[in-house]
Amino acid sequence: MYSDSGSISFDATDADAAEDTAVSSASQDPSIPASRNPSPPCGDDAPNVRRRRWLFVAAVLATMSLLMLSMARTLSPGGLDAWDWVLLICFGFTLPWTLIGFWNAVIGLALMRLYQDPLARVFPLDLGANAPLDQRVAILSCIRNEDAATVFRNLDRMVAGLVERGVVDRFDVHLLSDSTWEECIAAEDRGMAAFRARWGETLSVEYRRRLDNPGFKAGNIAEFMARRGEDYDLALVLDADSLMDTETLLRMVRIMGANPRLGILQTLVVGLPSSSAFARVFQFGMRFGMRSYTLGSAWWQGDCGPYWGHNALLRVRPFVEHCGLPLLPGRGPLSGWVLSHDQVEAVLMRRAGYEVRVLPEETGSYEENPTTLLEYIRRDLRWCQGNLQYLKLLGTPGLHPLSRIQLVLAILMFVGSPFWVLLMAIAASRAFLDTGTPLFDPAYDVPLLFTILTMVFAPKLASVIDVLADAERRRSFGGAPRVLLGALGEALFSTLLAPVLAIAHSVFMAGLAFGKKLVWGPQRRAAHAVPVALAWHRLWPQTLLGCAATLALTLHSGVTMALLSPFFVGALLAVPIAVWSADPRLGYGVTRARLWAIPEELGPSPFLASLDLEAVRLAGGSTHPIQPPEPSLDVAAATSAERSS
Repeated sequence: MYSDSGSISFDATDADAAEDTAVSSASQDPSIPASRNPSPPCGDDAPNVRRRRWLFVAAVLATMSLLMLSMARTLSPGGLDAWDWVLLICFGFTLPWTLIGFWNAVIGLALMRLYQDPLARVFPLDLGANAPLDQRVAILSCIRNEDAATVFRNLDRMVAGLVERGVVDRFDVHLLSDSTWEECIAAEDRGMAAFRARWGETLSVEYRRRLDNPGFKAGNIAEFMARRGEDYDLALVLDADSLMDTETLLRMVRIMGANPRLGILQTLVVGLPSSSAFARVFQFGMRFGMRSYTLGSAWWQGDCGPYWGHNALLRVRPFVEHCGLPLLPGRGPLSGWVLSHDQVEAVLMRRAGYEVRVLPEETGSYEENPTTLLEYIRRDLRWCQGNLQYLKLLGTPGLHPLSRIQLVLAILMFVGSPFWVLLMAIAASRAFLDTGTPLFDPAYDVPLLFTILTMVFAPKLASVIDVLADAERRRSFGGAPRVLLGALGEALFSTLLAPVLAIAHSVFMAGLAFGKKLVWGPQRRAAHAVPVALAWHRLWPQTLLGCAATLALTLHSGVTMALLSPFFVGALLAVPIAVWSADPRLGYGVTRARLWAIPEELGPSPFLASLDLEAVRLAGGSTHPIQPPEPSLDVAAATSAERSS
């Protein structure tokens, strides 16, 4: 059932027994049984935290009520007919995710500007500064048909850092593979042989490959926990592109050691410097939206925080005892194994009485971001399918009320997209028909539009304000002009991108209703060009809708065109955006110009500098031209998955 490359043998009997244990919680019953040996509740249900949560809920609901009233007044010329009510309902479904982001940003900005140590306001735990490193830690690197060279490069840097600090005896490395393609398996074998030759006498190194992959990544980890979990106190979960520097890892281990009721500790994950134009814009925007949003959410979520499935520490015993995932019943695309496993495991850990927290600091925890729009959409649709499975888990008994709300919000994250598309399509159609009555009240439409845009961009605006107000952080991003220019460019890009993503989500969810689902394949991580034909093949629905709506609005003068056209122009330009943002020449230009640069690129730590990343070299003045990358394992693998999905 699995292969250990130390002996290059297969032991089906032992593996089957381990796997049976690992997935014993799976059943045809979609509900998860009540937790065994329930633990006492965490301390974050204190009155002050409950007040924060009620205050946050009240702020969101009050704002939503005001916006709904404003939208009703905006649609009021000629009275509210049936189509106006449809528009109003669609508008309401788009609001929750936007409003939560807005209030998280407001709270986050207040914490950043009013307190010298905002972390202390949202992370009331012992940071374990002097705690001994007496925990046994398993480093779990999960891989499936990925570029093995990158995986072993990252593991090599992490182990080298632990050796330098003299603490490597507390850690073991486990490469958990679900690879099925021969060339990837061969590369893993070669990489593991070299890795063992260097580190095999320093720490325990294990390579285990399953012959099939029930449960995908979650099943992979569950099999490890059943087979080896009793040997460890903590497990560091890494994806194939994950990287963590030594200081961050040791700090997390000490925090977990000092707080025995902490079940999951999640880090903020920073994008590695990239020479892809798309990745640069994306990770720049993520970087500016991340800190304020996460600080704000941690203020009211407290011990019911998020788990994103990687770059996080798990406490092994409660994870094994309480976080088993069900096998969802039925035969449709929302049945079977839980795909977006992370948030489910988080709410089960919290149900068991253990805290789940995020460390809202931009520390040395890294990942690689998608390098093209097509790869970003493919990843987004995988998450969409996984999050919609939560519909079958909302009735899970014993969940903390906030945990149940988090599952609902994860669903609404994608469900809002078809309502946006429907709202815009109906509004454009009614504008084209032009009954003689204005669609929008001119006294309300523009103010409402700018209010919504402000709320959408609030997390990024909050962090821009904070960076500009802090001389040291301002310099780390290359100075105020680069911050402002980058923020404006990213805002324009994300505005054009929003309809492309919303339409992709909508088309995909329509397909789910007819049984269509995605192949759960690897991410194509290397920078590469996108052919026009491939972009058209993936983005023709956006292009056709954008073309039709833009033409209709062009024939209709007035404020309606100004309000709706940005949405449809972005859809119309979907193919050019996908092709241009992936062009290696554009990537070379913006990287050399340090546009959308992040601090890790402009002032890399010795740890990051050892990776010799192309973006760091170019930002430092290298004139070595970017060549189109040779097909590598991850490129070949993802191309195969792209064709089969």
